[in-house]
Amino acid sequence: MVTCYLKYIIDPYKVNEFEKYGKMWIPLVNKLGGTHHGYFLPHEGANNIAYALFTFPSLAAYEEYRIKMAVDTECQAAFKFAEDTKCILSYERSFMRPLFE
Repeated sequence: MVTCYLKYIIDPYKVNEFEKYGKMWIPLVNKLGGTHHGYFLPHEGANNIAYALFTFPSLAAYEEYRIKMAVDTECQAAFKFAEDTKCILSYERSFMRPLFE
């Protein structure tokens, strides 16, 4: 199992747009084989940092998702929304493996 951890730098004046973007992606990740754990939006502290977490059974399954995502029309629409609204200034992607009890 591998969890993709995304840290976003967002435009603090476009949190509503970023929230709409996140709501687009949650069902898309789930549709394409992952398990989305949600987006985490600014509340207290920094007003321009947001996070997202989603899990795939393996890194190979994530790579399959990336291939499917590249040709999925709903995914392309979500990318275009972020580009058009400029709600995301930058992001970092890391992969982690969970440790449970």
